[in-house]
Amino acid sequence: MKEELRRLVGSNEMILYEGKPDKKCFIFESIFNPLLPFALLWAIIDFSVLGGAFLSGGEELFFLIPFFAIHLMPVWIYLGGVLFSVRKYNNTAYIITDRAIYVSSGIINRHINTKPFAELSHIDLHRGFFDQRFGVGDIIATSSHHNSNGNAAVITINSISNYVDIYNLVKKLQTDIYTDIMYPNAKRPDENPGYNTQYRGL
Repeated sequence: MKEELRRLVGSNEMILYEGKPDKKCFIFESIFNPLLPFALLWAIIDFSVLGGAFLSGGEELFFLIPFFAIHLMPVWIYLGGVLFSVRKYNNTAYIITDRAIYVSSGIINRHINTKPFAELSHIDLHRGFFDQRFGVGDIIATSSHHNSNGNAAVITINSISNYVDIYNLVKKLQTDIYTDIMYPNAKRPDENPGYNTQYRGL
């Protein structure tokens, strides 16, 4: 997947980082996700009712089995997410260039999300329960632009081991490029003598 993502990088960009999530943390987060308690409770209730019907041996079993096969849909959705977590991991990759962040994701369909540093306004570091246990962290970059729902667009680099180095790298790139665009001395000529960065002609 990284090879496919690499082909999308522009010829005028320099790749500074390539990576994937930590596999153990990624799988654990897929298993112990917020849907787990709900799916467990749903399964306990449904199988208790279905088990009682089996013990009674009533003719209603003919109708109950198809009904509960559909009624257990939240459980099937949760199990499907867990079973497909390996495929999702294989489709997940990250690339950071001197101009943008590229993230590939997806289970069946592959999705490529790209955010130029010129659009990013905030860079945050997040470490959840499993992140801390596995020594990894998440880099969350928020865009100054908004999506169709009116929310700020976000691109995330999840569960990487060198999260401190990557956070500092992304923060520096975002600060330099965003500031260079917001405060363009001399009306942004080809060479900008104002803000002291090495980024030219953006």
